[in-house]
Amino acid sequence: MRTRRTGQLFTHLLAPGRIGPITLPNRVIMPAMDMNVCHDGVISEEDVEHYVARAAGGTGMVITSASAVSFPVGATSMKEPGLSEDRFIPGLRALADAVHDAGSLLCVQATHHGKVARVDTLEGRPLLVPSQPQESYDLSSLRDNTPAELSAMGAVTQGRTATYREATEEDLAWLVDQFAEASRRVMEAGADAIEIHCAHGYVLGGFLSRADNRRTDAWGGSLENRARLACDVIAAVRRAVGDRLAVLVRVAGEEYGEEGALTTDETVQAARLFEAAGADAIHVTGWGRNPFRDFLKGPLPDEVGAYREQARRVKAAVGIPVIAVGRVLPEVGEEIVASGDADFVAMGRQLLVDPQLVNKLRAGRRESVRPCINCYVCVEQNFWDDTPVCAVNPALGDEQAAVFLPVPSPRHVVVVGGGPGGMETARVARERGHRVTLVEAGDRLGGSAWFSQLTTPPNGPLLEWQAHELERLGVVVLLDHRADVASILALRPSVVVLATGAHRGLPDVPGADLPHVQTGDTLRAMLTGSGEAVGGSRAMRWAARAGRLTGVTSRPELIRRATRAFLPVGKDVVIVGGSLVGLELAEFFAERGRSVTVLEAGAQLGLPMAMPRRWNAVRRATDHGVRVERQATLEEITPETVRFRDHEGQQHAVPADLVVVASEVTSGAPLAQQLADRGIAVEVVGDAAEVGYIQGAVHTAWRVAREL
Repeated sequence: MRTRRTGQLFTHLLAPGRIGPITLPNRVIMPAMDMNVCHDGVISEEDVEHYVARAAGGTGMVITSASAVSFPVGATSMKEPGLSEDRFIPGLRALADAVHDAGSLLCVQATHHGKVARVDTLEGRPLLVPSQPQESYDLSSLRDNTPAELSAMGAVTQGRTATYREATEEDLAWLVDQFAEASRRVMEAGADAIEIHCAHGYVLGGFLSRADNRRTDAWGGSLENRARLACDVIAAVRRAVGDRLAVLVRVAGEEYGEEGALTTDETVQAARLFEAAGADAIHVTGWGRNPFRDFLKGPLPDEVGAYREQARRVKAAVGIPVIAVGRVLPEVGEEIVASGDADFVAMGRQLLVDPQLVNKLRAGRRESVRPCINCYVCVEQNFWDDTPVCAVNPALGDEQAAVFLPVPSPRHVVVVGGGPGGMETARVARERGHRVTLVEAGDRLGGSAWFSQLTTPPNGPLLEWQAHELERLGVVVLLDHRADVASILALRPSVVVLATGAHRGLPDVPGADLPHVQTGDTLRAMLTGSGEAVGGSRAMRWAARAGRLTGVTSRPELIRRATRAFLPVGKDVVIVGGSLVGLELAEFFAERGRSVTVLEAGAQLGLPMAMPRRWNAVRRATDHGVRVERQATLEEITPETVRFRDHEGQQHAVPADLVVVASEVTSGAPLAQQLADRGIAVEVVGDAAEVGYIQGAVHTAWRVAREL
């Protein structure tokens, strides 16, 4: 398996850097990400453990979750840190001390959430805004939310409707004072910096953006007027803390999705004003104004280095340091700092998935950095005020669980299946000291997740990381080794872990056995050259053999490129099942010029993708011209068509040169009982135990391997 870039020294990223009165040991900053574990605004032990893990991992400075300067007023959660009373200082002090002891610096992010202050709605207060909101959110994406998800989202405010109040002069004076008093408490707690949040629709960012601020008084109109509130806050904070704290300002380099949204030109002008008011650094983010439509544009973009250009332009306009954020990978961060586009980079999700990132880079172990797969599972939890979960780091939120104690009596663990679940089992078991043999029937590691790289490239680095860790740890890997009871017993295992994946079958309708009907497994065999291609056209089988012989099918990027030039599947493709796999395949074929129809039996598309990614996937598919039919009942497949009934019972027929069945996925591990009957201890993980895709595979494997 092809590995990621090796040998890079990251000399610029790992060099110390100064922001105002403080010196950071390197240029990597952890940005604010809401953990939702505080208790009535008080920092909890879980918070401390979370930030200390990243500090001990070498991160130059960690920034807390968004903290409410007038808590609970202006807060979006009762689980976020509060800064409005002295009772919050001891918790902040404990956090600062622990972060310092771990070798890093602490910055506290301060904000008033303005029009998204859900606690105000919950408690019956009008939301503080510059002007009465006029935007109407496009909520069409919510049709693909389950009733349980919608209920959880509504429960945060108990179904209450938001009301709004335009800020008066008295309100603004009070707000400036709240920020100043909050900064005093941050200083007394012993933190190193405070970050003033002037983005993402919060109250200071609302005043800055013409889309939110339509005032005609001294606080609206010109850019100078719209930036005035933020500048007053910066100046007041500077007076309160002097040179004892670094003062950062977070601002959107660009807003997306609405007329009048903040532009980069305006942000550049605002950054100059912020510098003059006393800011020590500008942190350039981005914001999609409609979270149900534009979330993947900001604040958590799916594009690597999404706000680099905006940061570069701000950097050219100011004399203070600039921080770039937006899906920054280590190589990208090194390039950004080396080129002078920014002085520091913020890595958020990448530090959730691997707290030891900086230490590994410093030790020359880039290949051992566990990658974020950009799945948005973490941020989904914030929509209903819960604690983030990471699909590939099960220890997020339980940092002590990441420490593996060596086993007193090592055993021989035989893992059957080389997908994410099998590799995670082998990795953790070997980390704990067991002797591990991994058996894989195919010619490569990765299982169905290897195939998923074709539609979801971020899955690839995870598989590369897992394969690298197995090699580093000395796990014995047997490829092209189809397991049965006899072959497993021949390995003399102490315990067997079955990670053989899900079974992908065919629907019980006439025509399901026709040669142009493929399951995910048979389609994978054709497109990757792994295994024996079954059915399909003669051209498809020929292409599979040719790809295997030429080596094209050994690398996902080559398959993606080759299939854009030559994909012998006919013009019309019907995909049965519009869940995660079906939707990704639909986009894959549509991008290659095919006419695609997706038939989903349920009411929602894109399950079980995390919400922001799901909304985006549905929109991207429809933008590519994919026809989607929810609540569709498959009735018959013929050599030329697929017949189905829609949600109203009307019968339809669509042309189909290729039918891909992305439903009919079931768990099961027949070998489990056969091995148990022979007296062998057996565990089952991943989709073989319960269909849960990468997240389910990694989490079940991790839990089982920790107990072996």
